[in-house]
Amino acid sequence: MFTAITHSQIYVLDQDEALDFYVGKLGLEVSADVDLGFMRWLTVCVPGRPDRHVLLEKPGGPSMSEETARQVRELITKGAMGGHLIFSTDDCRKTYETLRERGVEFTEEPTERPYGIDCGLRDPFGNPVRFTQPQA
Repeated sequence: MFTAITHSQIYVLDQDEALDFYVGKLGLEVSADVDLGFMRWLTVCVPGRPDRHVLLEKPGGPSMSEETARQVRELITKGAMGGHLIFSTDDCRKTYETLRERGVEFTEEPTERPYGIDCGLRDPFGNPVRFTQPQA
């Protein structure tokens, strides 16, 4: 049966803007950037962790019609299509400060939870992103 989850996908409206955010601000690295002709296969991963990729997919063909892609883009713009990305960190507060200095805007500051410390932000397209410092 299955042995791992290798890829997750989120929709973005502009893949170059997504690269600026996920690589330039969050510090992820590009794991693939391939022009397939019918689409751009663009994935990022946590540095040193090439076992799990996030596909930054622009809505469109061949998987959906132009009408459906337009509807998906509208939902993304409203913040209603967000697939959650949740990262772990060794120091939530330090990561928060580093990302704030890089211009990342947060929806929630680091907060103590029963499972550890976490906080939240949204990418430029409305996708929710969280990172958590698990309780020791």
